[in-house]
Amino acid sequence: MLTSRSPAGKFAPMTEVTSDAAATRLRRSPLHERHTALGAKFAPFGGWEMPLEYAGGGVLKEHSAVRTGVGVFDVSHLGKARITGPGAAGFVNSCLSNDLGRIGPGKAQYTLCCDDATGGVVDDIIAYLYAEDHVFLVPNAANTAEVVRRLRAAAPEGVVVTDEHEAYAVLAVQGPRSAELLGLLGLPTEHDYMSFSAATLNGVELTVCRTGYTGELGYELVVPAGDALAVWDALFAAGEAEELRACGLAARDTLRTEMGYPLHGQDLSLDITPVQARSGWAVGWDKPAFWGRDVLRAEKAAGPARTLRGLEAVDRAIPRPGMAVYAGGKQVGTITSGTFSPTKKQGIALALVDADPKLPDGEVLEVDIRGRRAQMRLTRPPFVQPSVR
Repeated sequence: MLTSRSPAGKFAPMTEVTSDAAATRLRRSPLHERHTALGAKFAPFGGWEMPLEYAGGGVLKEHSAVRTGVGVFDVSHLGKARITGPGAAGFVNSCLSNDLGRIGPGKAQYTLCCDDATGGVVDDIIAYLYAEDHVFLVPNAANTAEVVRRLRAAAPEGVVVTDEHEAYAVLAVQGPRSAELLGLLGLPTEHDYMSFSAATLNGVELTVCRTGYTGELGYELVVPAGDALAVWDALFAAGEAEELRACGLAARDTLRTEMGYPLHGQDLSLDITPVQARSGWAVGWDKPAFWGRDVLRAEKAAGPARTLRGLEAVDRAIPRPGMAVYAGGKQVGTITSGTFSPTKKQGIALALVDADPKLPDGEVLEVDIRGRRAQMRLTRPPFVQPSVR
């Protein structure tokens, strides 16, 4: 399996990596030629060939650019699905976990598509509410077809679910100087977190979303695929003075792990419910209907058998997914995400840990790292203080 490693070997695997056997069927971003020109190291990810890191920078510099300046990620592999027709928003609200009634048009919301029978997470999604008859969803790359399939199967007459996975590119402009960069291009930057607005850049119509998965001030630009190169070039022309850096998916992984943000397939999955993953804040518990409602409400009331916890290395250990966690010589959990934190200069991890016995934050546990027991301290993410609220 291809991993997201620096030359020092510090960075962890990402589970959406696709097997080599499927490499010949990989989709390519409309920005592929720009990545090649920048000396990108590619990896198969969620069925796409995507840049992992770039020559002349690497994960550490790309990560630092987002924490201190501005970086741009091509995340065009993310899915796109549009739900339209009378009552489209109400239909989506009856399927996905969060409550669209909490937001209005022009707002976005993090939500979950759960399995109705088990409560496990099919995917985590950003939903963009345009109107009562128009919702745009951004699922993860590998899960888009399944999310679309489930929505189509449940859609009432008149509601249309369209898979637009390859119709749009998505550029994530992230970092404390991201607003300055977009401002140079005349793009709107004043809207609130988790909101979006239409804009035009050099004749290209696009959507500017005040969203991202890094914990920093940032925006995501949803652009027609045929216009992606022009928008990329405009960003880098304007970003020369801002020292804009192209960033790959390896840095995106270290950034999201520092925030404690879950990655589907590791920290969320069909085997890991929102209750276990401490994602109950993304569930509209009082809604009359959503997929998995009954089983999730029962699990919440009884208390989950395991919960997602944060771990920080006491020594020089670097945890990896799948490693066993011990307390008093007994296995009490498993690492789901683990990496070296470029900001904290130490190993960090998310782990599913047994709820019984209750282990308090600050408790020092042991992680089996290739036969060596390394000490790691339980803590509550985020590991790095985010700049967004």
